[in-house]
Amino acid sequence: MIMVFTFLRVHILVLAIIYFVTIDTRSIHHENSAKRSVDSPFADNDQKLFVTLANYRHRFERSLNFKKFRWTLNNLNSTAICEACDLLVPEMRLLIRINRSDLIDNVAIQFCKLYKLLDQNVCLGAVNEYKNAVIEVLALSPLTNKELCSLAFECPAPPYFPIVNWNVTFPNTTKPTPQPPKPPTPGSPKINVLHLSDTHVDFAYKPGSQADCAQPLCCRQGQPAPGHTGAGFWGDYRNCDIPLWTAEAILKYAAELENFDFIYYTGDIPAHNVWNQSRSDQLYAINTINRLLASIFPNKTFYSAVGNHETAPCNLYPTPNIKTDNISWLYEALADSWIKLGLPEDTRASIERGGFYTTLIRPGLRLISLNMNYCSRENFWLLINATDPLGQLQWLIQWLQYAEDHDEKVHIIGHHPPRSCLAAFSWNFNKIVNRYENTIAGQFYGHTHVDEFLMFYDEIDQKRPVSMAYAGPSLTTSSYLNPGYRIYSIDGDYSGSSFWTLDHRTVIMNLTATNLYNKTIFIDEYDARDAFEMQNLFPNDWNDLIQRLKNDLDGPLMGLAYQFYTKSYASGNQCDHHCRRGLLCDFITARGNDPHACDSIPPFLS
Repeated sequence: MIMVFTFLRVHILVLAIIYFVTIDTRSIHHENSAKRSVDSPFADNDQKLFVTLANYRHRFERSLNFKKFRWTLNNLNSTAICEACDLLVPEMRLLIRINRSDLIDNVAIQFCKLYKLLDQNVCLGAVNEYKNAVIEVLALSPLTNKELCSLAFECPAPPYFPIVNWNVTFPNTTKPTPQPPKPPTPGSPKINVLHLSDTHVDFAYKPGSQADCAQPLCCRQGQPAPGHTGAGFWGDYRNCDIPLWTAEAILKYAAELENFDFIYYTGDIPAHNVWNQSRSDQLYAINTINRLLASIFPNKTFYSAVGNHETAPCNLYPTPNIKTDNISWLYEALADSWIKLGLPEDTRASIERGGFYTTLIRPGLRLISLNMNYCSRENFWLLINATDPLGQLQWLIQWLQYAEDHDEKVHIIGHHPPRSCLAAFSWNFNKIVNRYENTIAGQFYGHTHVDEFLMFYDEIDQKRPVSMAYAGPSLTTSSYLNPGYRIYSIDGDYSGSSFWTLDHRTVIMNLTATNLYNKTIFIDEYDARDAFEMQNLFPNDWNDLIQRLKNDLDGPLMGLAYQFYTKSYASGNQCDHHCRRGLLCDFITARGNDPHACDSIPPFLS
């Protein structure tokens, strides 16, 4: 009887795990799934829990409607998932201790065959890709059961949680007096930078196919249901990535019409079919797209960062203490590819070690590319040991100190924005930004697919902005977004230049018009200074914008911010008060799990 009880409970956690590691691209429009039946032997309470889980979090992570729903609830975690995790992690660990992890595997496979709200191929693929990692994490992690649930599923943390709290060490040097950037002399030279991110090219994209499917990624097969339109030729707003020919058209447009000096390229090349990707699939995607980039931009240097989708299984970047897996196959391929795209040979050793590196772009301007997968909660290997993996933050401090000592400015690029990191990494990163505020002149990320910025504030005077970061728009349409890229205008390069961003312009492809007229239609969506009526784009100017948005949260300026956030897929009137407050909260939150970051924003309406 006890074994049967365990068997049924393991089913529930298996569903939670499958959804959290695979379903990251679904729309909240789930009326069809609500009509399906659950053909399983489980009790009504279990079925209700399944439905709750099946309609939550990563299934809709990129959905604009879900983000509005989350902002309204002001709570991302699911009580059902957390209760299931609290109950089942100790039982799964018991099975592992008595050498019956095979039962977890068998239960998961049977669950995939019985449970009708999940596509069976997706479910079985997820089990096959992630089971060994999940079992090893449960076996080796020093975290308690509640600590595991807190980190993996953003459940409430236990009162005392020391094992995941760690601190970086700073050199014994005095922090220089803060010197906020100043506008350059009129007519001073400028550098233009093209920012590309989250291409997510789907080589299996099929025009006319089903765009409303039961899998995490659609527009690949099947016929549309009666009354539904098939996948557009150039792409689709629904649960689809972009076809190769669309990516090629966007890149060629940028190459022919834009004037820029070099390119920031912040990761995520493969498509979102994460349940059935192999290492060879990822290498094919990386090499194919990077060869395309080299041919379209033959005389430009790419400064690249690695995304969470480059590896297989997705998100799982093992640290050196993981003996059953390694990531050298990817880092060696990235080193070869990135050096062909213009990086100097002396970056190879660092890339092959950890997927991060530093190099000089110009005299006085240093580039530091971080591997933010070593901070992501979706990287389950970090549940075994998350303390500064590969010493990357200590390495960052060493290079920032070097830059400070040698009068260099630094641009930081990465894939995940810092606020999506585990709390200890995120708060330590914030300390580093505070300490080296005079040195860090720009931060550029991707991952979110939307157009947003993040504010960093002084840790003592929390009203004083010390830095800010840009999360650039994605090329992919996933989900409910127009494809886009950005051009930054940066102060430099001349002796004494600040290398701060002075303005930026976002370009989008109007997907509706492009599909309607069967020709690519591009739009200069907006220039930041003009659209937001800003004198400059320095931290103080962005903070001034934040104050204006706070003071008129329901006004047209906040509506415009939401429109640009969606790359003009949606208009501002589609974002209500709760949605606007949530979006503004995201803008001023640079640290993960910061409970008081948004206290200064006017409260929710009743």
